[in-house]
Amino acid sequence: MLIIFAGLPGVGKTSIARALAQGLDAVFLRIDTIEQVLADAHADDVVRADPGLGYLIAYALAADNLRLGRTVVADSVNAIGITRAAWRAVAESAGTASVEVEVICSDLAEHRRRVETRIADIPGHIPPTWAEVEAREHHAWTRDRIVIDTAGRSLEACLAQLNAALARP
Repeated sequence: MLIIFAGLPGVGKTSIARALAQGLDAVFLRIDTIEQVLADAHADDVVRADPGLGYLIAYALAADNLRLGRTVVADSVNAIGITRAAWRAVAESAGTASVEVEVICSDLAEHRRRVETRIADIPGHIPPTWAEVEAREHHAWTRDRIVIDTAGRSLEACLAQLNAALARP
């Protein structure tokens, strides 16, 4: 199965995705990690030519692992329709199911505080500012998905909600 995460920076998506992957012994693919490796490799010209390169690499890695029968947890902002469709196409091409998980923080003040106080957990990575988060392009959802609201909730509570939703047929 491909579990496709989406959500703005600072909502808690990486924490939930990482914990889920660990609990499922799944492959964990994080776009921020891939993009930081590209930046560290001084592939700036390549990335400028194709700003979706990190996603393309993640799609290929996900497909390889799905074909091996592994569950894959994909962690990305995934804010626009084209990336959401591409993730689903990866699962379809591998002949496996996919589920989409949107992580939100409905408390704007809490979300802003998280963004403004974040400490990068990837060496060299500079998290976006609140202004950059607010300015991100975001397409409305048109498909069913699991929605996890992290406002005022613990990681454990969010993970329990997600696991319960994933267990439903």
